[in-house]
Amino acid sequence: MVQNAEDIWNRRVAEVVPDDYTKDTKWRYKDAFLEGRAAILPFIRERWPIQEEYRLKKEMWAFAGDRISVRFISEWRHRDSDQWYRTFGNEHWEFAEDGLQSLLDISANDIEIAESDRTL
Repeated sequence: MVQNAEDIWNRRVAEVVPDDYTKDTKWRYKDAFLEGRAAILPFIRERWPIQEEYRLKKEMWAFAGDRISVRFISEWRHRDSDQWYRTFGNEHWEFAEDGLQSLLDISANDIEIAESDRTL
C-alpha cells in the first residue's frame, strides 16, 4: 500500500490519485485543508507543475487497525526559481471499511538544498 502510494506520486498522473479516497475524504496537506474527493484533483493540478523533477520516497512508520503512519522525503526543483528543495515529513492515513482512504494528514518542512546535495 505504501509502495503503491509512492509509485503513484512519482508517476505524476494526477487523474488516478482521487480513486484511492472516499467521496468525503478529508486532507490536511501542510497548510491546505481539503474536503471531498472532488477537491483532490484541482489541488494536485495546481501544485504539481510547480514541483519539477520531483522524486519521492515513502516508508511505513507504524500501523494499527485502520491507520497507517508514513514518513517521507522528496526532492524537487521549483519551476519559477530553479531552487532545489528537500521535503521531510510524516503522513497519517485512516481507512474506511471499503479500503479507501478517508483521512490524509501531512506535516512537512521544505528545506532549500543545492542541486549537488540531492540524494534521490
